[in-house]
Amino acid sequence: MINYPAIDPVAIALGPVKIHWYGIMYLVGFVGAWWAGTYRSKKPEFAPWTPERMSDVLFYGAMGVIVGGRLGYILFYDLENVLNEPLRIIRIWEGGMSFHGGLLGVIAAMWLFGRKVRQPFFQVTDFIAPLVPIGLFAGRIGNFINGELWGKQSDVPWAMVFPSGGEVARHPSQLYQAALEGIALFVILWFFSRKPKPTMAVSGMFLLCYGVFRFVVEFVRVPDQHLGYLALEWVTMGQILSLPMILFGAFLLAWAYKGKTKTSVA
Repeated sequence: MINYPAIDPVAIALGPVKIHWYGIMYLVGFVGAWWAGTYRSKKPEFAPWTPERMSDVLFYGAMGVIVGGRLGYILFYDLENVLNEPLRIIRIWEGGMSFHGGLLGVIAAMWLFGRKVRQPFFQVTDFIAPLVPIGLFAGRIGNFINGELWGKQSDVPWAMVFPSGGEVARHPSQLYQAALEGIALFVILWFFSRKPKPTMAVSGMFLLCYGVFRFVVEFVRVPDQHLGYLALEWVTMGQILSLPMILFGAFLLAWAYKGKTKTSVA
C-alpha cells in the first residue's frame, strides 16, 4: 500500500481568492494542446493549419470543454442535486466535469469553427484529436489531487487510502485513466497521424481507443454514489456512455479505410 500524498487542492490562496490545482490542470491541458498543435501546424504537410488558426481553435475548444463538460456532468451525473441547489452549476473548482459532455461540447465547437474557416468537420477533428489526450491527462491528475473518483477496494501494492474513501486501500483509478486516456492515447494518436490517413480515420481511432480505455477502467472505478451500478451489478454510467464511442469509432475507421473518404494528413 502507498500513502496518498494528500496534496492541498488549493494551490494559491490570496485572501478570499483561491486558485485550485484542478483549475490549473485545465490550464496546463489547454496550453499543452496549443503547444503541440502549434508545433504540428508549422509543418507543411499539415496545411492549411497555421499557428494563427491553432490559436482560434483553442478558444473554441476551451469553450466546448468547459460548457459541455459542466452541462454533461449535470445531465448525466448530478441533475437532482443541481435542481435542489442551482449554484452548484458554477462551482467547477470542486470537480464535477464530464468527459462525455466535454466531448459533445468540443464536437459542437469544432463544427462551428469548421464553418467559420470553411474546412470540413472531420478534417478539423482529425487534426485536434491527437491533442485532446494532453488535456485528459492533466484533468485526471487534477482528479487525483482532489482525491476524487477513486477506485474499488484493493490489496495491490500500489493501492491508496484516500481521505474521502474511508479507511480501506483502493485502486488509484485516476492514475490508471491518466496513463491510458492521457499518455497511451496520446502516443497512439500522435504516431498514427504522422503520415497521411483517410479522412475520419484519426477521429475514429480516438473514439475507439478512448471508449475501450474508459470502459475497462470502469471495472475498478467506483461509480458515483447517487447513481451506483445501473445494471448487472457492474455496468456504470461511464460504460454506457463509452459504448457508443467504441461502436462509432470502429464505424468511422471501417468507413475511412473502405475508400469512402479522401486521404488527409491529419
